[in-house]
Amino acid sequence: MFQRRKKEQISNSSSSGTLAVVASSTNSPMRNATPSFKSFLLTLSLILNLYLLWAPLSPTLPQSTLISRLSPTARRHLLFSVASSSLSWPRRLPYLRLWHSPATTRLLAFLDKPPPSTNSSHSPEVVISADTDAFPYSFRGGLRSAIRVARVVKEAVDRNETDVRWFVFGDDDTVFFVDNVVRTLAKYDHRRWLYVGSNSESYDQNVKYSFEMAFGGGGFAISSSLARVLARVLDSCLRRYGHLYGSDSRIYSCVAELGVGLTHEPGFHQLDMRGNLFGMLTAHPLSPLLSLHHLDAAEPLFPDMNRVQALEHLIAAANIDPARILQQTVCYDRSNSLTFSVSWGFAVQVYQGNELLPDLLSLQKTFVPWRRGSKANANFMFNTRDYPRDPCKRPPVFFLKNVTSDKRGIWSNYSRHVVGNCFESYVTQLKRIIVFSRKLELNNEQMNAPRRQCCNVLPSSNDTTSLHIRPCEIGELISMQS
Repeated sequence: MFQRRKKEQISNSSSSGTLAVVASSTNSPMRNATPSFKSFLLTLSLILNLYLLWAPLSPTLPQSTLISRLSPTARRHLLFSVASSSLSWPRRLPYLRLWHSPATTRLLAFLDKPPPSTNSSHSPEVVISADTDAFPYSFRGGLRSAIRVARVVKEAVDRNETDVRWFVFGDDDTVFFVDNVVRTLAKYDHRRWLYVGSNSESYDQNVKYSFEMAFGGGGFAISSSLARVLARVLDSCLRRYGHLYGSDSRIYSCVAELGVGLTHEPGFHQLDMRGNLFGMLTAHPLSPLLSLHHLDAAEPLFPDMNRVQALEHLIAAANIDPARILQQTVCYDRSNSLTFSVSWGFAVQVYQGNELLPDLLSLQKTFVPWRRGSKANANFMFNTRDYPRDPCKRPPVFFLKNVTSDKRGIWSNYSRHVVGNCFESYVTQLKRIIVFSRKLELNNEQMNAPRRQCCNVLPSSNDTTSLHIRPCEIGELISMQS
């Protein structure tokens, strides 16, 4: 009886997928309703069902909306952890002191055993790593310390430091540009599972290890939500991946098992190359400079300075305008037929004639591959162009001398670097270049879709040229002929 009455009260849905309301008894309100009221109810039912059909079951807010509900990510929200050893600590400590500010930067240094006393308030806090002898390591010719270094991720998270949104990892010879790291990570929501970094500049290194692995020397960041889960499962991964070579391979493998891929940020630089980094620094990607690694294998970045002095010089400029450091801007002097390639805070090159912008974006091969020997392949992950062996066939270079700023803007001064007895008739008198700009401050939208800036050549004297870097107009082209 109940089933029969139920069938009488419910009709089948129509072929369009909407529900029909059917009166099945004399007591139904619909039987007594006026035609207009019936139409209203039918329309309301149709609208409701269309909404249920097309509305998402679990709507998600855009990432920008999620981030806007949070307080801005700041330095205090990042915990840096670097892997070191008692042997390398004394010679790598000067690198760490360049970018570590005890008052504003949270930094832990993980060592195998206590280092010699440094007696300096500028040194980071030292943490002695736990014993890892129980974990397997079978890579022939490798170093077991890779397990200890990988486990830094777990040990950093297990400290339960307060108010950490991002865990950032690197080596003791990794120099971070902290303001840029903060600003870059602020684009993302730390409540999501994110593994942020970059692969190697060397094609062969990526083939050997992985194109989707964040190379540890360049540094990488893990959101706090992912880091907590990763810390719980890391030891099981270390037991499964004893056959791998490095620590970053172990972290990548465990993150991959959690189903998370790499979020690429090209400003992290592994620098799997040796020698003169001039070509890389003068054509930096259109993204913030986040880190530099393997600096012991590179020549000093500036002439007539040692490695630490040169880095200190670069970081001083970065502290004034972090987002602009190494950003390449090309200026055209149409009246004198000159092309200026500016790597802000580092160097300016002056070319005679019209050098097309795409040609200047490729890297000059001033460096050599990481692997030594005649059989080493010089395959890189970017376009390269030859760098003349003869210094007199190279464009004149003006290296950064100093940077000053006030409320009106920023002036960076570059002085000519003389090599040999070269004579360039087109810039014989030129000794100094002054670049005026305003601090580069980008919002999330601009960070996600960056645009290179334009510049003008200002009225100049015989020995000094002035350039003005500014945002490009909407239809403006960076070219000699507009």
